[in-house]
Amino acid sequence: MADKKEQERDWDRELAEVDRLLNQLPTHREEKAAAAAASRRAPAGQGGQAPAATSSRQWIGTWARVALGLLIGIGMTQWPYTHGCGFKLFVYLGGVTTVIVAGVWSSLSSWKRRLGVAHLLSQGLVIWGLVLAAREILPRMGYAKEAATWFCP
Repeated sequence: MADKKEQERDWDRELAEVDRLLNQLPTHREEKAAAAAASRRAPAGQGGQAPAATSSRQWIGTWARVALGLLIGIGMTQWPYTHGCGFKLFVYLGGVTTVIVAGVWSSLSSWKRRLGVAHLLSQGLVIWGLVLAAREILPRMGYAKEAATWFCP
């Protein structure tokens, strides 16, 4: 009995009514307009979800972030001052934090722009910053054989 009633329904008419009611909703109109705009920008032959093309300005900006982070990361190996304890240690750790932040910043940018090599370099920069931080923090937390202090005696 349910099959006979199912066959008698005019699905095209009912779905047209649902579409008409959905089109009256303000949020549905905005989504529909955004989808139409996205499909106009999408290249032919691809579905509605094409990755956004990276402009040369965005590409240069991402690589500038990566290069800046790499320069800071390399520069940390040439730190000119002692950083065994006290204020100089905290300044050094601030520099290490800057390396990590630069790595995360360039990593997010390279991920968004789909730049694989830049993303790998950014991830390497984050890891390098964590290694530099661990080299200074772990001995002060009692992890290494030779303990170090945070503040100078």
